[in-house]
Amino acid sequence: MTVINNLPAHVLFVHFIVVLLPLTAVLEIVCAVWPAARRGHLVWLTLISAVVVMVLTPITINAGQWLYNLRKNPDAIVREHADRGDTLLYFAIALLVVAIILTAVHVVERRGASLHALVPIAVAVLTLVVGVASLVQTYRVGDAGSQSVWGNEIAHLQKASGS
Repeated sequence: MTVINNLPAHVLFVHFIVVLLPLTAVLEIVCAVWPAARRGHLVWLTLISAVVVMVLTPITINAGQWLYNLRKNPDAIVREHADRGDTLLYFAIALLVVAIILTAVHVVERRGASLHALVPIAVAVLTLVVGVASLVQTYRVGDAGSQSVWGNEIAHLQKASGS
């Protein structure tokens, strides 16, 4: 699926990633550092969100690669965006792994079993590292993508309109 309604599929799918990946990261952090949130249904929403991100990320990357391959000589910023975008798959995998760990902790706690005191701390640290890294990388990928599309466009539009 490379074109949807005469638009590049990447342009449409990227919006899901831009919203869902950071949302998943924030939900995971909340579940990791706030035990009451983990005890409720939020952990299940987090897991579902991580699964959706895991499914959509490679689809978005493939659609982006198709778009990239249409260019004969991509600009440096487009190459940078493509290179950074390819790394998001690893962040999606990490978010899914963390969501599974958080869900496992939730299930163990729900069954009344006790965890070693260091387990929630280790899970929180892992979650913070993965979550913050995912947020930063999503920003970096999006910034490069935005610059590749809009970098000089505002100046051109202002010049054309005489502003």
